[in-house]
Amino acid sequence: MKKEQKDFSYYQLKLQEHIEASFPERLGDTKFIQQRARWAANAYEGAFRSGNHINKCNEIADYILYEGLHFSKFDSLFEVLTYEFSDVFDELDFRDFALKFLPLCDEIFGQYELTDDFAYTTEYDLLYTELTGFIAIWIEQNGIR
Repeated sequence: MKKEQKDFSYYQLKLQEHIEASFPERLGDTKFIQQRARWAANAYEGAFRSGNHINKCNEIADYILYEGLHFSKFDSLFEVLTYEFSDVFDELDFRDFALKFLPLCDEIFGQYELTDDFAYTTEYDLLYTELTGFIAIWIEQNGIR
């Protein structure tokens, strides 16, 4: 039981770090985080007991832990801000502005099928351009604060 709790805690912390960095809007979803961590720990244990190499066990556990969490709306918005609006913001303001601005972009993100590999599609370029225009217009009308 003690080892299972240790594994579960490891995956929970690993997922929380990822969510804090790339999906801050999901940070309060502790049920999701705990469930995914438990699934990943169980997958690792099952793969190990089946005789898989440790690297393969880690790969299986990570696949379950991060499924659906590769493409991040927040990361995309943050990227647009840092590349396109670096002259408007101080470096420390990018994250705060992105957190506040993310809900305003829901309609734009809703026009796309956001799969884990979305960032590697040509549609991503369209999203990037749309976000850039939306942010520029919003800043022009409202300022950055």
